[in-house]
Amino acid sequence: VQLQASGGGLVQTGGSLRLSCAASGRTFRINVMGWFRQPPGKEREFVAALNGSGVRKNYADSVQGRFTISRDNARNTVYLQMANLKPEDTAVYYCAADPTSNFYNRSPGGYSYWGQGTQVTVSS
Repeated sequence: VQLQASGGGLVQTGGSLRLSCAASGRTFRINVMGWFRQPPGKEREFVAALNGSGVRKNYADSVQGRFTISRDNARNTVYLQMANLKPEDTAVYYCAADPTSNFYNRSPGGYSYWGQGTQVTVSS
């Protein structure tokens, strides 16, 4: 399974961005999909995840109400719509996927497949 993330960029405080992550290869292995981020000088942290159908979702408290995760299984793609962005959202964003159904897993170790990361920078 390969994951290709895109959509990052530079945006002002209060702005919006949409990240995309397309899966290829043995996509039948994928169930849960999610997003993590790694701010400068910090460890990778959980952002959001959703189950195979896309109905059940899990968000970090820091993004609840501002970010929306969704997926299009026909396109093997997961999205992260980010609104009301803040400087503290600045990070490299990574998409992740796993064959399990545990969309409550917030640990990076719980995901088998990773994308290459896309930079999001929010200016104040």
